[in-house]
Amino acid sequence: MLKNLIVYGFTLAFLQLLIACGPAPDKPQAVQEDVGTASVETGSEQAAPAQEAETLIVAFGDSLYAGYGLEPNEGFAPDLQAALKADGKDVRVHNAGVSGDTTAAGLRRMDFVLDSLSRTPDLVILGLGGNDMLRGLKPSETRANLEAMIVKLKDRNIPVMLTGMLAPPNLGAEFTKEFNIIYPALAKKYDITLYPFFMDGVVGKPDLFLGDGIHPTADGIDVIVGKIAPQVAAVLDDQPA
Repeated sequence: MLKNLIVYGFTLAFLQLLIACGPAPDKPQAVQEDVGTASVETGSEQAAPAQEAETLIVAFGDSLYAGYGLEPNEGFAPDLQAALKADGKDVRVHNAGVSGDTTAAGLRRMDFVLDSLSRTPDLVILGLGGNDMLRGLKPSETRANLEAMIVKLKDRNIPVMLTGMLAPPNLGAEFTKEFNIIYPALAKKYDITLYPFFMDGVVGKPDLFLGDGIHPTADGIDVIVGKIAPQVAAVLDDQPA
């Protein structure tokens, strides 16, 4: 892990492109559609929607969740859905990733996303904060925004799983320490499951990144999902029937 973090630090300058990849956080942002679940209209009639899966998961994050630069079926949400289905789970993973999102932008759109769903999710996987780090925002603000989102979900009785991000050492010892404690501290405070580092398994492996050196390729997403899917499955299995 330490070796990966060092490599991660060397790529920080290129990571600034994450901000440019998405819309400005103060502008209205579109919510991603699930692959294969959008309704089809013919004239004035609307085709019947596909049968709803037993379990609904919302993947709520930034470009790493949104599947930036990939085909619609290659991003984190559809790949995770396929992995969970292969494990025998009747699940739909709703892609609520928006490129360029900070935690503040995510907090502003969370109610809209939840209210626009056809039903209450059985799990929200929350993965924001990377763009906060790259913009040099105060870790205290990032933590406050993430906490507010967790509280919103808790108030709606929606289980939460948090995926963390790690600040590279070259941002300074004080910033790195304050940022890196955000995710484990919130997970402990609210008794929620934490996957410590979303990019674990791909950082330091250039062949698993797109040409921008930032976003994972389809193969990179496969690696990420291969590591995170068992933990998601465990969270679902632990929920009361």
